[in-house]
Amino acid sequence: MKKLMLGNEAVARGLYEAGVAVISSYPGTPSTEITEYASTYKEMYSEWAPNEKVAVEVAIGASIAGKRSFSAMKHVGLNVAADPLFTLSYTGVTGGMVIAVADDPGMHSSQNEQDSRHYARAAKIPMLEPSDSAECLQMAKLGYELSERFDTPVLLRLSTRVAHSRSLCEPGVRVERETIPYEKDIMKYVMMPAMARGRHLKAEKRMEEIRAFAEAFEGNTVELHNAKIGIVTSGISYQYAKEALGDSANYLKLGMVWPLPVKLIQDFAAKSEQLYVIEELDDFLETHCKKYGIPVVGKELFPVCGELSQAIVRKKLLGEDKPHLTYPEPIPARPPVFCPGCSHRGVFQALKKLGVYVSGDIGCYSIGATPPFSAMDSVICMGASVSGLHGFNKALGSEGEKKAVAVIGDSTFMHSGITGLIDIVYNRSNSVVIILDNSITGMTGHQQNPSTGYDIKGDPTALIDMEALARAMSIEHVRVADPFKPDEFYNALEEELAYEGPSVIIARRPCMLIKDIKPHPLSAAQAALNARQAGAGKEE
Repeated sequence: MKKLMLGNEAVARGLYEAGVAVISSYPGTPSTEITEYASTYKEMYSEWAPNEKVAVEVAIGASIAGKRSFSAMKHVGLNVAADPLFTLSYTGVTGGMVIAVADDPGMHSSQNEQDSRHYARAAKIPMLEPSDSAECLQMAKLGYELSERFDTPVLLRLSTRVAHSRSLCEPGVRVERETIPYEKDIMKYVMMPAMARGRHLKAEKRMEEIRAFAEAFEGNTVELHNAKIGIVTSGISYQYAKEALGDSANYLKLGMVWPLPVKLIQDFAAKSEQLYVIEELDDFLETHCKKYGIPVVGKELFPVCGELSQAIVRKKLLGEDKPHLTYPEPIPARPPVFCPGCSHRGVFQALKKLGVYVSGDIGCYSIGATPPFSAMDSVICMGASVSGLHGFNKALGSEGEKKAVAVIGDSTFMHSGITGLIDIVYNRSNSVVIILDNSITGMTGHQQNPSTGYDIKGDPTALIDMEALARAMSIEHVRVADPFKPDEFYNALEEELAYEGPSVIIARRPCMLIKDIKPHPLSAAQAALNARQAGAGKEE
């Protein structure tokens, strides 16, 4: 029976049907729902990892153990996971392993636009790209067949429109996979230089084999309509082109976007008088065509920034600009704002009043950079607020230390803020770090994280106590302040800015949108220990 599915939901269904055993991810729009849907299948173990690097390493461990594994992330998350990814290309797999990466053309919820196809090429890993939900399901399954056939991880590239649109799928049944017995193999999995040199050669040979395979790959499809123009495309760009041009063009839809076929494209080009490449974002397919002397028109017509659309394709290739409804008066822009009752308001109200430099981070609190607060000076990447503050203060010394703070969310702190805080302590930086603890991962839709005390299914688990963690780093000034008490919070900021040494302020107030607010599940022993440590600090 066919079912209308979200693209991300379809990927999760594909994992289920492929017999995947272990899933580890970090939430990141537009990829988050893959793991959320996957967690509803009891046959698969699913978890939220602290960050994407850890998630991929968990999946690698499960693969070595002989089970099929999976990890999902957004495009900037793949930057974090790049370290294990490039070496995983050398080692290969035991149980099949697929990594889904969701790009965000148009930056609907991201700090940059990046084209993840470059990672496939650089890491020498095959990449599949579905164009609708049905292909999401099928390619998720197919990825494991390719992974185990060619001894390689497989990247599955989605985009915001594929991940968050719905189309018909035909769900199948789960096929349980037998565990592949573990066999000790130092030459395959221990990547010291002597072993890695040999594995590099194997990776290159493997790519030659997959390149030959790509010529007849079933996911690369040709549609001929006896037309004069031909379109080389993939993913959501195929949907735009097909809707805009219909049967007035021939289509080569590439389901495997790395490695790319040569003869298939050459044969397709011979059937068209003019060949166009339609793709988001970079000229990836276009460059490949031109490398082999295939004349194409691509980024001369189509933008390298932002999303494509049916209207853009129609205008660029047909010169048509269909009329559309417009409002007679200019409509004022409405930037995103904090939700009513958001605890972050109290934090940024105090920071604006103080007029300090605010090293910001990735999360819903990034809105603190917008009016009426305009109280954030930089946002780079996850965890950069803490490390960036340290660099800012070291550059300016006492001139800047008393006028600068970092803000970072609880989930982001767990993701990549801890090491930056260690750097502050280790290198004696007089820096004030504010951890915005709203008891949830807010920006991506209320996922649990290691600081909430609950796992992906909402079951109680070990709680990472941020106060105890900061004190274990030898930070003497650690305090919890309530952003709903403005005078108390403002005074706490003033006191810590005046202090000579590193300090942490935990701005703790649960997100107002949490439907079921649960207390932090600190054990009595932990709570008593925190109280004793806090008391000892005051006595000194």
